[in-house]
Amino acid sequence: MSSAEALSTLVPEGAVETPCAYSIGRRLSLLLAIQTVIGLGVLLAVIYGATTMLFSAKHDEELRSYSTVLVDVAREADAHGGEAEVRTKMAWIAERRPGTFVQLLRADGSEFYRDAVTTFDVTKASSRGMDFTVPLSGGEVLQGRLVLDCSQDAKTARRMALLLVGAVLAGAALVGWGTFWRVRCSLRPLLDLAGQTKAIDARRMGQRLSLAEPVEELQPLIDQFNGLMHRVERTYAQLEGFNADVAHELRTPLANLIGHTEVALSRERSVPELEETLHSNLEELHRMAAIVNDMLFLAQADRGVKARRGAPASLAELVRQVVEFHEAPMEERGLSVAIEGDAQLSVDEPLVKRALSNLLGNAIRYADQGSALRVRIASEPGSGVRLWVENTGPSIESEHLPRLFDRFFRADAARCEVEKPHHGLGLSIVAAIARMHDGFPMAESSAGITRVGFTLQATA
Repeated sequence: MSSAEALSTLVPEGAVETPCAYSIGRRLSLLLAIQTVIGLGVLLAVIYGATTMLFSAKHDEELRSYSTVLVDVAREADAHGGEAEVRTKMAWIAERRPGTFVQLLRADGSEFYRDAVTTFDVTKASSRGMDFTVPLSGGEVLQGRLVLDCSQDAKTARRMALLLVGAVLAGAALVGWGTFWRVRCSLRPLLDLAGQTKAIDARRMGQRLSLAEPVEELQPLIDQFNGLMHRVERTYAQLEGFNADVAHELRTPLANLIGHTEVALSRERSVPELEETLHSNLEELHRMAAIVNDMLFLAQADRGVKARRGAPASLAELVRQVVEFHEAPMEERGLSVAIEGDAQLSVDEPLVKRALSNLLGNAIRYADQGSALRVRIASEPGSGVRLWVENTGPSIESEHLPRLFDRFFRADAARCEVEKPHHGLGLSIVAAIARMHDGFPMAESSAGITRVGFTLQATA
């Protein structure tokens, strides 16, 4: 089996390989240790170079001063005793200056004087030399060579280099360890946050992240996470309520279906009685289908589906078409309707008509007998349109207005009609259609006047 085949057997197809995690503390420690090595290395290299330059300057000064002494001594000895005296003086000085080597040559290259005993190897790299001239009486000039033993200073420099290298390594190790320790202490709030996050579950949705000592860099993350948890908690509560409401709404028609069917099967029924049972069951099935279809529509709207806008249309004309559809229930309750204003806007006509139908049906349901309805259309700043339906009837409590567009919400169950029950998704659909047109729903109620509507925004 090849290595590729072996790897394919270990990694499932379509799986994403997670990159290996790294330690922030170890990485920072390593980076700072390397930075310390480079910084201290450059600094101590400069110090070492300056020290060796000082040693070199000291050696040059010693060679110049000693060569001057040798020239003066040689000239004075030549003046008093000739060449023999010069050799004697040179030997006498050599005995008192160990660590030096002196050699004098005549102009023809023959040796005039050479130190008899040398305490060091004059050919070593640690030795430093200088040439000088010694003028004698009679016009003869000697060529001198002075060599200085610098082995002690070279040894000192080597020891200093080792000490500096050790200081660099020790400093890097100390900085690395100190950084790792400080990073671990500094990252402790993150570990605390991780522990708090781990403790959050469905039973403790209200728990929020916090630190005993606020950290400036972490506070935005904490605030964003707490805001996210607030939204998740609210959504979770809405989802639980939605599931309960759906179960409640579907339970009634299902119970009716089961009851009617059981009654029909309890004894023999005539064909008309069975037909009546089937018609009743069909009404309940239509009601269940309507609930399911509305739930599917709201689910699509929640996923961010946008309205399919057509050519600009007259909103007043769309309102008239919806009013014609509701003429029968309006005549039954003796209601009249007035349309005020108009606007041309590119909208999804079927969706807008559906929202208007829900608003008008809601107003008809709760309007006072024989009152007048008003549908108002007004332009909004920024190429938007506000559209609302106004009816006269019982006011809605102010605490119920924010929840008026929630799914299955009813401000007062006693206001629901028994003969024509509705499942409480009409205004939720209105809000969804408004969002699909980049608008928002709105509602206000006071002094027996209730206005419910929504805004529509023009396309960019």
